[in-house]
Amino acid sequence: MTLDRDPGLARYAELAVKVGLNLRAGQRLLIIGPIASGGVSLEAAPLVRQIAAAAYAAGASLVETIWGDEAIQMTRFRRAPRDSFGEFSNWLGKALHDHAEAGQAIISVYANDPDQLKDEPPELVSAVQQAASKAARPFRELISRNQTNWTVVAAAGTGWAARVFPGVPPAEQTARLWDAIGKLVRLDRPDPVAAWEEHLAALARRRDFLNGKRYGALRYKGPGTDFTLGLADHHVWVAGRSESRSGITFAPNLPTEEVFSMPHKDRVDGVVRSSKPLSYGGTVIENFTLTFEKGRVIKVTADRGQEVLQRLVDTDAGAARLGEVALVPHSSPVSQSGLLFYNTLFDENAASHVALGSAYKFTMGGGETMSEDAFEKAGGNRSGVHVDFMIGSGELDIDGVMADGSTEPLMRRGEWAQQL
Repeated sequence: MTLDRDPGLARYAELAVKVGLNLRAGQRLLIIGPIASGGVSLEAAPLVRQIAAAAYAAGASLVETIWGDEAIQMTRFRRAPRDSFGEFSNWLGKALHDHAEAGQAIISVYANDPDQLKDEPPELVSAVQQAASKAARPFRELISRNQTNWTVVAAAGTGWAARVFPGVPPAEQTARLWDAIGKLVRLDRPDPVAAWEEHLAALARRRDFLNGKRYGALRYKGPGTDFTLGLADHHVWVAGRSESRSGITFAPNLPTEEVFSMPHKDRVDGVVRSSKPLSYGGTVIENFTLTFEKGRVIKVTADRGQEVLQRLVDTDAGAARLGEVALVPHSSPVSQSGLLFYNTLFDENAASHVALGSAYKFTMGGGETMSEDAFEKAGGNRSGVHVDFMIGSGELDIDGVMADGSTEPLMRRGEWAQQL
C-alpha cells in the first residue's frame, strides 16, 4: 500500500468523505487545520485536493479550504511585536461559526510538526493558543452540540514524520508515516468501508453495554495514578458514530478506538499521571501529573513543558476541569503499532484518556438542547479549550462504581474485564 500518492490518497479521501463525514449531496465542505496555526498545513495539499475531488463526486456544492503555513507562523514568533500575540483573525472565528451553524460539513486535516514551537517563549505560545480558543469558542460550542457533520483526519508532514521515526533515514520518514496512517485507518483491508462498518458495530456494542450499566463513577489505579472520576447523572456513552442535528450519521475521528462520555465537572478527585507525551500548541509536554480536588486541578507537575501545561490549565475557569472521559483497550491497533505519534488523533486511540476543558453536549441526555446554565448545573463543563491527554497503559485498572457504591472490574491491565 502506497498512501503518499495515487491511488492510495484517493482511497483515503473517499473514506474520509463517505465514512468520516457521510457527506450529503448539496452540502458545502470546509477543510481546515488546527485553528491556532491558521489552517491546513501546505504539506497536506495532495490529500486535501483528493478530498475535494471525493466531495464533489459525493455531490458537494462547494469545497473551500483555509490554509495555514508553519513558516509564516515561525516568522510571527521571530518578528512580530511581543505584545501582539494576543491578537487573532477578525474573521476566522465568525466564518467557522456561520459555516457550522448552517449545517455545512467540516473536515479537519492535521499534519503539523509537534515540536514546531518548542524553543519559543511559553508565554507567547500560550497567548496564541488562548486567543485562538477565545475566538473559536462559539464554533466549538456548535461542534459540542453536533450541529453538523464533521471529521478529523491526518496527513503526513516532514516535521511530524521526523518526530515519529527519528531512527529512519530522512528520505524514508514521511513514507513510513503515510504507511502507518493507512494501516490505522484500515486502508490496507480489501474493502476499507466494510472494515469500518464492522469496527463501528463493535464499538456500538461496547457503548450499549456501558450505557446499560449507569455507573456513578470510575476508579483508576495505575503507576502514579489514583483517582476517582464521577460521571454526570445523565451521562451518555458515545462511540464511533455520532448524529448531526439534521440526522446525518458520521464518524468524527479516523481512526477511532474509543468509547467516551462526560465526567461531572465537580466530582473528580485524586492524582492522574500521563502515560504518553502531550503535543499542545507546538510544544511537547512530557511525564506530567495533575492533582484534582472537587473537580478542579490544584497542582501540575511535568518533566518538560510544565509552564505551557500550567498556562493551559489557567486558560479559563473550565480549563482546570475535565470535559471528557474515554476508554480504550491497550490492545487497540494504535497501541499495538508500538508508535508514539505525538498527535492526539492517534495517541488518544492508543490509550484511555481524559480531556481538560469543554464537554460535548451530546454526551449528556438532552444536552444538545440545554441552555448553557442548565448544562453546567447538570455537571457539564464549559471552556474555550478541549485538550485530550493519555492516562491508559497495560498497567492501568479501572473499576465501575454502581449507584449503591459497590464496584466491579471494568478494565484490568488495560483490557476490558467483560468480553462482549
